[in-house]
Amino acid sequence: MTPIEDHPLRYSLVNELHARPFPSMKAPGRAAYLAIKPAQNAAERDRDAERAHLIDLLDRFGASHPQPGATHYFGQIGKYMLKWESHTEFVTYTIIGDGVAERPFDAATFEVFPQDWLNAAPGTRITSALIRVEPLIDDRQIEPKIEDWFVPESLAISRVLEDELVIASDFRIDPKGHMRFAIFARPETGERRIGRVMQRLCEIETYKSMSMLGLARVRDMGPTMNQLEDRLTKLVQGMADEAIQPAETLHQLLEVSAQLEGLIARSSFRFGATTAYELIVNQRIEVLREERFEGRQTFAEFMLRRYDPAMRTVKSSEVRLKAMSDRAIRAGDLLRTRVDVERSAQNQALLTSMDRRSDLQLRLQKTVEGLSVVAISYYALNLVLYMLGPIEKAFDIPKYYIAAAATPLVVLAVWLMLRRIHKHME
Repeated sequence: MTPIEDHPLRYSLVNELHARPFPSMKAPGRAAYLAIKPAQNAAERDRDAERAHLIDLLDRFGASHPQPGATHYFGQIGKYMLKWESHTEFVTYTIIGDGVAERPFDAATFEVFPQDWLNAAPGTRITSALIRVEPLIDDRQIEPKIEDWFVPESLAISRVLEDELVIASDFRIDPKGHMRFAIFARPETGERRIGRVMQRLCEIETYKSMSMLGLARVRDMGPTMNQLEDRLTKLVQGMADEAIQPAETLHQLLEVSAQLEGLIARSSFRFGATTAYELIVNQRIEVLREERFEGRQTFAEFMLRRYDPAMRTVKSSEVRLKAMSDRAIRAGDLLRTRVDVERSAQNQALLTSMDRRSDLQLRLQKTVEGLSVVAISYYALNLVLYMLGPIEKAFDIPKYYIAAAATPLVVLAVWLMLRRIHKHME
């Protein structure tokens, strides 16, 4: 019996679900994280160049290469494990090692990435982080450490995954240019669970940074949007002024509409990406199942206070830009309606004038036709009198008698002839 044929993409699609497993991590342990993004047109970047950059790093440690066209890699480099992932707009590197540095968040961990290799990166750093994992025996050991490591004013700390771990960060860049995250894991916590939490923290930081690009875009667009809104408002207010030429106003409205559509076209991808990244940030925090630690703010509360206002600004700007575009379109439609009404009135007046002219022409034509009858009758009568001249001599009839008798007949004949010609032309 012939087996059923598989779809050509069946296996590749299933394998994609398992292609990016969470790393395992021990306590104590440490990690260094790096996310690189081209400054412009990141979605269309040269992915071969970023894979070549990865291979350059692997060759320095004699590690194996990823498959051609790969978008993820996990393997050992020296005494560390490397996790590499290529995303829509950025590429990430995560270095994972056992043990912790004697000095908390020692930037030497990040030195696994050689400086000349960093300088040759096909893009710019969007974020980087140092993660420190310590075993948790007693909650009281956490307080003095977090007060020493983080800025109290912006500290976020919470118990996660049914109090198996405690995570903390202040979301600030340290003097070495890195974010700092601390994970305290209870002895019974599995390595995979620690690795998942570490990965979630890196994702929260990365997608938070990526979504904040939307706020930067909005700030850049702000002055232009304000100018266009002021100009649009003045144009709409001036539409009721009869002294203003509608055609000129319509031309200016089209200019404003074109500029607004240009802004929408240039920002639509960033607005869409910001919405998607914000959703990922909130989802990653939600799956941690946070609980409050000693009355301090959680990661979700930190985002609610510091991050959500920025996202609301982006959303409101997107709505505002769309509303301005709709206003310009409606104003243009109203102005075109006004122009059409005025043109209809002009056309009506023109038709009325043409009717009057036609009446005048008809009257003139009738007058001319009447004169034509007289003129033709005059010449025709003379011809008839010439033709009847012999009768005048033969019967000695006065000429004026003959003229009096012939005139009505000639006039009637001419009138009938002209009328027949007129009907034939119709």
